[in-house]
Amino acid sequence: MNQANTQRHLATWTQVCREQDLVRDSGVVVWLDGAQVALFYLPGAQVQTLYAIDNHDPESGANVIGRGLIGSIKGELVVAAPIYKQHYRLEDGQCLEMSEQRLRVWPVRLNGGVVELALD
Repeated sequence: MNQANTQRHLATWTQVCREQDLVRDSGVVVWLDGAQVALFYLPGAQVQTLYAIDNHDPESGANVIGRGLIGSIKGELVVAAPIYKQHYRLEDGQCLEMSEQRLRVWPVRLNGGVVELALD
């Protein structure tokens, strides 16, 4: 088992919503331990179906990432921030236009019809 799998296995998983609460190819926002987390459900994605990323846009200061548009740039899944349109990779939260900006991401999984996020 590699280090990432070991960390994911030892994580404390918290239920945040049901699978039926998700919107296909779009975002919904949940509250987790004082943070707003945008969940993106992409059942057609090749690598991963569900992503969890910070809902707070550092450029505008607004909690709007969950309302952003999903797309692909150079083969990487991204969300475009609704206000200033910067692109964040769903995989790791890195902003493509500003290397100094990165959104927090959480490990996320579907477990028996329930969406769970891992706490560090």
